[in-house]
Order: sequence, then structure tokens, then C-alpha cells
Amino acid sequence: MENIIQKRFKESSEVKNRFLKENLSRLLDVVKLISLCFEAGNKLFFFGNGGSAADAQHLAAEFVNRYIMDRPPLPAIALTTDTSILTSVSNDFSFSEVFAKQLKALGREGDVAVGISTSGTSPNIIKAFEVAKEMGMKTIALTGNDGGSLVKIADVSLIVPSSSTPRIQEVHILIGHILCELVEHYLFLNNPAIYGGDSPDK
Repeated sequence: MENIIQKRFKESSEVKNRFLKENLSRLLDVVKLISLCFEAGNKLFFFGNGGSAADAQHLAAEFVNRYIMDRPPLPAIALTTDTSILTSVSNDFSFSEVFAKQLKALGREGDVAVGISTSGTSPNIIKAFEVAKEMGMKTIALTGNDGGSLVKIADVSLIVPSSSTPRIQEVHILIGHILCELVEHYLFLNNPAIYGGDSPDK
């Protein structure tokens, strides 16, 4: 058992370090993209399946409430939470439409859609990205393996270099936390009226 624990920690650390080496500039691009979205008065949408649905809700909550800073709430929405919408769309149409229909109803040009899929092949996320593109929204894929079909249609792809679903999910939540922290810094750190201009680390 101790060997398994040590092995999993080592694997997780290695995947995170490799991701960082390959994606630092993309992470900074995503921070700017999301920050400019909020500055323009637009919204951020998160969606995924299974564990990625939980990550979508987790990250939306960090933006709406707070991550580190006490600051105004930011308009982030998880499309994974309304069981009546999810089940009615699945029952009346198809499960592949559950996120696309919500984007059609709630989204607008200038919003940003973040699809979380460890495989990059989830049909309902692919469909949502297609709709988002038609509406003039920017799309960000958090994925793994080789990125799957999502990388072909996403504006920006953050691909975790692993075929292990647990390791990919661990990096996804770290990515999400970093995005929350740096967007807060970008929007509020140097605004004394909101935060006082000091880093929360000071």
C-alpha cells in the first residue's frame, strides 16, 4: 500500500511538471482571455461529465464567490447543475444536446465556454463548442491524452500529457485554481478601491 501511495504521488507530480513545461504560455493566454471576458461584462461557462462536472461546479463557485481575494462576484455558470434541464433535454432530444441548448439560451457573443473532458471526445462538449463558435463565443478545452476532437474546434486547448483519467483530473483542478487566482490578480490586484492594491500573500 505504501508503494502505491508513493507511486501515485510521483505520477501526479511528474504529469503536473510536464504540463507546466508544455503549456505555461497557453495558461497565461487563457488568463487574459477570461479576464477580458469579464472586463467586457460577459460570462464564463463551465461544463463536463462525471468528475469533470464536479470540477465545473467547483470552479464556477470560485469565480462567483471568491478564490483568495475578497472582491466583487464574477459571472461564471456551471451548466451541470440543473437536473430538470439536463433530464428534459436528454429525454426529449439527446444527451449530446444538454450543454449546447443551455449555451443557446444563456450565452451571447463575447462569452467564454470552458469544456472539461479528460478524453477530448465527449459528444455533448463537442456539440456545445460547435454552438459556441456559431454564437461568437470563445472556447477553451481542458483535456488529456492527445486532446481528442476538441482540439480541432477549441480556440485554446490545455492538454494534460497523460492517459490516466485520475492524473488528468488532478491537473485540471490545479489549472482551474491557477486561473481563478490569476484572473483575480489581473482584474483586482491593482485596484485599491476593491482590494487595496496588496497581494494576498503579503
